[in-house]
Amino acid sequence: MFRLVADVEQYPQFVPLCQGLHVRGRKEMEDGRTVLVADMTVAYKLFKETFTSRVELRPEDRSILVEYLDGPFKHLENKWTFEDKGEGSCDVGFFITYEFKSRTLGSLMGVMFDKAFRKFSSAFEARADDVYGT
Repeated sequence: MFRLVADVEQYPQFVPLCQGLHVRGRKEMEDGRTVLVADMTVAYKLFKETFTSRVELRPEDRSILVEYLDGPFKHLENKWTFEDKGEGSCDVGFFITYEFKSRTLGSLMGVMFDKAFRKFSSAFEARADDVYGT
């Protein structure tokens, strides 16, 4: 599951609202981490925004940290954790916090984003079934 979530280039294929994703740069660190900077474009009806994030892949810790760099948010941060449960299964944790720069945009898009983020787990589960089988 770590590899599936870390494969950000595939997000437009299955992540709700994700219209495009472009990795600007990727750097392999000596301690095993991989750091990348990516632009994600989200779209819903007439709304379309691109934001930039720093993504830190930490395979040794079984975690992924995403930090917001630029775009329509005042802040956005999310963290994935993966706990091995044996026999090819794991518990996946997902935490996200965000706030739009504009109160108007926040009131217009906040409910829609909340609904989309709730659908994330289903989207990743379905992707795992497609990639690894049920």
